[in-house]
Amino acid sequence: MSEITTAASQAVTAAVDGLSGWGGHLLTAPEVRRMTGTGPEDWARFARHWDDLTLDTFMKDGGTYRYRRYGHFHLDTGTGRLTAQPHAPYYQDSAVNPLNGGVRRHFDPLTDAFLADPLTVAVVRRLGDVFSRVEGVRHWDVKLHPFRIVTSSDQVGRPAPQGRHRDGSTYVTSLLVARTNVTGGESSLYDDDGTRLFAATLGEPGDQLLVDDRRLLHDVTPLTPLDPDRPSHRDVLIVDFAPVPADAEEQR
Repeated sequence: MSEITTAASQAVTAAVDGLSGWGGHLLTAPEVRRMTGTGPEDWARFARHWDDLTLDTFMKDGGTYRYRRYGHFHLDTGTGRLTAQPHAPYYQDSAVNPLNGGVRRHFDPLTDAFLADPLTVAVVRRLGDVFSRVEGVRHWDVKLHPFRIVTSSDQVGRPAPQGRHRDGSTYVTSLLVARTNVTGGESSLYDDDGTRLFAATLGEPGDQLLVDDRRLLHDVTPLTPLDPDRPSHRDVLIVDFAPVPADAEEQR
C-alpha cells in the first residue's frame, strides 16, 4: 500500500471514528486531496464553477448575498454509481428552516460542466464511503448545494442566516472551495443543550466539515470584506446524505 493510500485510509478511519463518537469530524485539505487523488490544478478548475451560480431569490430576510444551484442524486457506494434524479424544487419544513422553509424553492440545476468534473464525483463517492462505514448501508439520497456568499461595504454575507440549525438530513458536509477577501465564516457545532463542541474556520480549499445532522446543530458566523474595494466571497459545496429507505430501493 502506498504512502498516499495509507494516509487516505487513515483519514477515512478518523472520520468514521469521529462521526460514530461525538458526531462530527474535520477533514483537512491535504486529507481530502489524498482521498480524492487531486492536486492544486484540480481545485483551481473546480472553483471556476462557482462563477456560474445564480442569485437565490427566496431569501425572506431580503438579502441578495447568496448565489447557488442545486442537484439531487442517488449513490450506490457498492458500485460507486451516482445517478441523477429529475430536477425538482428543494423543500425544507419550516420547523427545520424557520427563515426560508415551508415553500418549494426553485433553484437552477447544476451545470453540465460541474456534473462532468471528476472532482464532483470523487468528493461524493468518498463521502459515501465514510457514511456507509458508519451506518452500514450502501444506498444514499444525495443533495448537492454549491453556494457563494458575497459581502461588501453595503451588505454583510450570512452563510447561516437562520442561525444555529439543522438541515433536516442525516449527514451534512461543508467543503470549502474558496475564500476571497473575507473575514469571518467560523463554523461551530453544538449539542441540543447548547454546548459548543467544536469551532474552526475553513481556510484552505478542500477543508471539509462532516456533521451528523441528527445529533448536532451547526452555525457559521457572518462575513465581511477585508478590503471593501475588492470583490469578497466565500464558496462552499454543501452535500447532504440520507439513507434510501429499503422499500424505495427495492423499486429501483
